[in-house]
Amino acid sequence: MAIETEAGAMAPVVAFALVGVLGVGSQWLAWRLRMPAIVLMLAAGILVGPVLGIFNPARDIGPLMGPMISIAVAIILFEGGMTLNFHQLRDAAVGVKRLVFVGAPLGWITSALALHYGAGLSWQTSAVFGGIMIVTGPTVIAPLLRTARLSRRPAALLQWEAIVNDPIGALAAVLAFEVVVVLNTAATVGAAVSDLIIGIGIATVLGAAGGYGLAHAFKQGWVPEYMKVPVLFALLLAVFGVSDAVLHESGLLAVTIMGIVIANANLPSYVELRRFKEHATVLLVSGVFILLAASLDFAALGALDWRAAVFVAAVVLVARPLTVFASLAGSGLPWREQVLVAFTGPRGVVLVAVAGLFGERLLSLGLEDAGLIAPLAFVLVAFTVVVHGFTLAPFARALGLTGADTPGVIIIGGSDWTTALAEALARAEVPVLMTDPNFGHLRAARAAGIPTFSGDILSEGAEQRLELVSYATLIAATDNDAYNTLVATDLAPEYGRENVFQVARAKSDNARHQLPATLGGKALGVDATFAEMETMFRQGWTFRTTRLTEEFSFEDWRAERPEARLVARISAKGEIRLVSRDGDVKPAPDVRVLSFRPPDADEGNQPPAG
Repeated sequence: MAIETEAGAMAPVVAFALVGVLGVGSQWLAWRLRMPAIVLMLAAGILVGPVLGIFNPARDIGPLMGPMISIAVAIILFEGGMTLNFHQLRDAAVGVKRLVFVGAPLGWITSALALHYGAGLSWQTSAVFGGIMIVTGPTVIAPLLRTARLSRRPAALLQWEAIVNDPIGALAAVLAFEVVVVLNTAATVGAAVSDLIIGIGIATVLGAAGGYGLAHAFKQGWVPEYMKVPVLFALLLAVFGVSDAVLHESGLLAVTIMGIVIANANLPSYVELRRFKEHATVLLVSGVFILLAASLDFAALGALDWRAAVFVAAVVLVARPLTVFASLAGSGLPWREQVLVAFTGPRGVVLVAVAGLFGERLLSLGLEDAGLIAPLAFVLVAFTVVVHGFTLAPFARALGLTGADTPGVIIIGGSDWTTALAEALARAEVPVLMTDPNFGHLRAARAAGIPTFSGDILSEGAEQRLELVSYATLIAATDNDAYNTLVATDLAPEYGRENVFQVARAKSDNARHQLPATLGGKALGVDATFAEMETMFRQGWTFRTTRLTEEFSFEDWRAERPEARLVARISAKGEIRLVSRDGDVKPAPDVRVLSFRPPDADEGNQPPAG
């Protein structure tokens, strides 16, 4: 198969492959460089598109591009709806309701004013585009929250507002568009209103019916496990397609409602479904951003003048803060959280996709300034993505609304030796939290001043009460190997499998008692079972931290302490990394080594503990 056709167009299969490589590659590179992924995806799309001319979606993909983006946005919103579990909304419920019921209409008005007086658009065009601008982009918020590590409540506020307001913004644009159609054609007001009400009603019924029907079918066992995801996707596309056929863009509302219903149906396989959807969404967000960035028309951007800058400034510095402060006034939310939400309003995929669609439709009605909608939308998205991508984390840190600057360690299981480990970490200024379902097991930790949580780390209570974003490493160290394996397996997707550890499992000669090696986390470097750790601790083994220098290298340390078992490496910045072998400790200034040593290892000539 040739990479290019006779006309210079890239073969569709190669074009799809390029989009996937650029999208996922940008996200991976952003993870490695600790940069906002959205910024790199935007840059990659612009580079291969309008800058180098290698990829032109309209030329290389053709008429499939529009439907592909529509379906991708629908799946993204559905996945967002699946994250809206009402049990998790308790802390942010008041703020979210205000941002939706008060903020959405107020945001519509302030955005329309910014468009009319800032960008100089007509009232008709401003009303339609202003409705679309209600959205704050879940496709952008999710990666930003993952990078910024915000505290639980402001993160929930931003996430819920983005997901719920996305279909509301699209429907607001539909409402304004219907009014414009009435004013510019022979259509009657009654017919337009009737179409809108019928469309919204059908979208709501289809979304609710699809969600409840799917949940009931899964609970009754009517769908085999291996077909649950295919059935879910097929029903999702059907609901979106039917609703969108009745009223354009109402499909977004339908799939969002469907996702919310499924999220709150207490499905036994819900976690697996949601994780699969999250993986699909990573691919779709990447692909859509690359497609939209590569489709950028520099000529259309050239039609913008200084008023575009005034418009962007008015939206970011006036319209957004005014909307949020007015919505949250009297809500009881701390002022720091209100300020963070007020100055965090990135726009994303839905805004660009829907803006382009309505821009074309308004142009067909004779509104010439509608041609500016698409370039204005892209400028607003690009500006907010870049600005919030680089400023959200430091801004949140300045307000005290992030996790600890130094990611900490969660130790699951209260015992004498885990308490000693927690104390050693605390002395090294590494944040540490101990949890155990048994309140009595945490008595020694509480006496030592270690933060504790009495309850199951997998419970909703832990998710609601603990700022888990402050911790990046997890150690499952109870006396129950099966429970340790369950915790490590369940939380590995959240923390990253490379950051989840457990004490060595007790070996059994009976195969019936052996757990599969594919389950659980990485083995703790001490290479001992819980019982062996307890025995060694009673014999006098201790956790000690030693600072390495140019004069006292790791080789010197190992020569003096051949029996010491490595536990962790702590960098000069206080970042901890659990290690299992000597090769994992790389030489660097002011690195500290945490080890588990026998009693005689503390004797002799050695530098003071760090």
